[in-house]
Amino acid sequence: MKRLFLLAFVSIFSLTSQAEIIVLSGVYQGMDVYIKNPFSGDGVGFCVFEVLVNGKITSDEVNSSAFAVDLSLFELNIGDPVEIVIRSKSDCNPKVINPEAIKPRSTFEVSKILVQGESDLTWRTTSESGALPFVVEQFKWNKWVKIGEVMGEGDAGPNDYIFRVKLTSGANEFRVKQVDAEGIRTSSRVSVQSEKPPVSIINKKVFDLLEFTNETQYEVFDDFGSLMAQGHGSFVDLSDKSKGRYYVNYGAKFGEVINKK
Repeated sequence: MKRLFLLAFVSIFSLTSQAEIIVLSGVYQGMDVYIKNPFSGDGVGFCVFEVLVNGKITSDEVNSSAFAVDLSLFELNIGDPVEIVIRSKSDCNPKVINPEAIKPRSTFEVSKILVQGESDLTWRTTSESGALPFVVEQFKWNKWVKIGEVMGEGDAGPNDYIFRVKLTSGANEFRVKQVDAEGIRTSSRVSVQSEKPPVSIINKKVFDLLEFTNETQYEVFDDFGSLMAQGHGSFVDLSDKSKGRYYVNYGAKFGEVINKK
């Protein structure tokens, strides 16, 4: 009896050690996941022998050249986390045909977005179906500039968000967006007027430091349009940059020319 037990144990261990595992993680989007399932390397049976969803073995029929993992059988709500474990023999390669089926998608709707005072951008969403970051952007220098991120809740909501912004003198515009596998989804823009005094460059002939009259977000480009420096502050250290002409975006101003000596 002891010998029989030992043989059985070795057989099970050998099978487990030869198995390959594919793990997919994402969120439920109301779609099935399809798997292409070739024959095993020895030609006996198919490659995949077991699929688990959130730790539970599926009842899907895996003994075919292609099959679907029916996620609707697991009583999931849109946006619920999903982990699919595909176990297969080691001498073959199954393929997940549509892994994007459980990738988070941007479906948010913004019911309100506004700037409170001169510091806080707030927005409320509904209809989120997966946790994706909200990219916060400000329109300046003739383009939308990323100023930060806030992680989305990923559920139906309503969800409230807040992000601290720094206004420039005059008109300011903001929006939020999400990027998923299918593209970009943006909110409407919100505008606010600021009475802050305008920022300016103290001296356009620069040796080591480019100085501003106040703290500001900035970008510095060379003559070829290459970004040489960016950030937020009251000065930029250009001591390691070559002599010549540079273009500066800062505050509400675009493309001001300075000369480094």
